[in-house]
Amino acid sequence: MTQPVSPPRDSTDKVPPAGPPPAWRTVLFRADVRTLSLLGVLAALVLIGGITKPDEFLDTRNLQLVLTQASVIGVVTVGMTFVITSGGIDLSVGAIVALASVWATTVATQEFGFAGILFTAVLVGVGCGLVNGVLIAYGGMVPFIATLAMLASARGLALQITDGRTQVVTIDSVLDLGERDAYVLGIPPLVLVFAAVTVIGWLVLNRTTFGRRTVAVGGNAEAARLAGIDVRRQRLYLYLLSGLCCGIAAFLLIVLAGSGQNTNGNLYELDAIAAAIIGGTLLTGGRGTIVGSVLGVLIFTTITNIFALNNLQSDVQQIAKGAIIVAAVLVQRRTASTT
Repeated sequence: MTQPVSPPRDSTDKVPPAGPPPAWRTVLFRADVRTLSLLGVLAALVLIGGITKPDEFLDTRNLQLVLTQASVIGVVTVGMTFVITSGGIDLSVGAIVALASVWATTVATQEFGFAGILFTAVLVGVGCGLVNGVLIAYGGMVPFIATLAMLASARGLALQITDGRTQVVTIDSVLDLGERDAYVLGIPPLVLVFAAVTVIGWLVLNRTTFGRRTVAVGGNAEAARLAGIDVRRQRLYLYLLSGLCCGIAAFLLIVLAGSGQNTNGNLYELDAIAAAIIGGTLLTGGRGTIVGSVLGVLIFTTITNIFALNNLQSDVQQIAKGAIIVAAVLVQRRTASTT
C-alpha cells in the first residue's frame, strides 16, 4: 500500500527571516545606553569627589551648592538644546544673561521690587531672543554670525549700564530666596525652578507638535517646509524660547549672587553647548534630549566643584571641558556613520 504523498510546501509557507528591529526601538535603545553612560560618568565623578575630599564633597551644603550652581546654567542649557536640535546655535546666551541681570538690578528697576526685577530680567531675555530670531529667520543671517553680533552688543550694553561696577540688590524678598530658610524639604528654590523648567522642556520637546516641528526643522528644513511647517516662524519661536530661558537664568543668578554684574554669564555659551552635546543632542540638528543635557550640566558642575575643592586651577578645568567636548563630537560622528 502506497503512502499518500504530502503536497510540496509553497514558498509562502516558509517562516520569514527576522528583519531588523524598528527604527524607534533602535533610537530608544541608543538613548537608554547614552543615559546610562552619562549616569555612570556622574557616579564616577561622585566617587572621585568622595575619595579625594570626603568630608567636604559629600557634605549636604556642598551638594546643595552643586545643584544650585547647576540650576543657572541648566536653565540656559534647556533653551540651547531646543536651538541646537533645530540645527541652529546661540553664542549669545552668556551675554544675554549678563545684560538681563544688570538691567534688572538698576536702581530704577529695583524700585518696583521683586516683580520688577523678575519681569525686567525675563523681558530683556525675550527681547534679545526676538532680535536673534528675526535676524536669523527673516533676515537670512547665519545663526553663528547673528548670535555672535548679539554677544558683542549685549556685553557692551551691560558694561555701559554698570560702568564696570557691581549693582547690589537691596530687595529682601529677592535675597531671601537664596537663604536656607527658603529651602523646601532641604531643596533650594533655584533647584526647584530648574526642575520645573526641565520637566516643561521635556514635555514640550517630546510630547507636543512644537517639539516635533523642532526636530523636523533640524533634520531637514526643506522637507519640513514641504510638509507644511513654517520654518521661519519656528526658528523665531526657538530663539524666543532661548531668550526666555536666559531671562529666567539671569533672575536665578541675581538671587544666587545678590547682585548684577556685566561679567555674569561668562562662557555660559561654552558650558551650555558642551552639556547639550555630551548629553546626546546632535550638533547638526534633528535630535535632542533634555534629560541628557541636564546630566551633562550636572557632570560639568560636579567637575568644577571637585577641581575647586582640590585647589586645581581654572585653566585645567577648561582644558578638561574642551577634551570632553571633542570626545563627545567624535562619538557622535562614529554613531552617525554606523546608522
